[in-house]
Amino acid sequence: MPATPIARLRLLGLIEGTSTLVLFCIAMPIKYVEALGNHEEPVRIVGSIHGGLFLLYVAAALYCTLRHALPVKLLLLTVAAAVVPLGPFVIDHKLKRHEQQAAQG
Repeated sequence: MPATPIARLRLLGLIEGTSTLVLFCIAMPIKYVEALGNHEEPVRIVGSIHGGLFLLYVAAALYCTLRHALPVKLLLLTVAAAVVPLGPFVIDHKLKRHEQQAAQG
């Protein structure tokens, strides 16, 4: 388990971003591509998991802002990134930089 709240936020972001990819690249084609069987269950299951991870990610970002001095600007960027596919992967470097600066003092 990552040692700092920012590290946990970053890990959660990578998991949430991966769930987006699974939803868009696996579950949705299964639902909409006729040759794959036109099943709705994968979207329902993966979509629910992804929704929960999204909420956890936003809550973790808010927690980091309130308790661990994550700047509000970085909070807003992190939440905006959560809405955009691949966004958590893109914002991760900014969170990592903030984490490293916080560790240095």
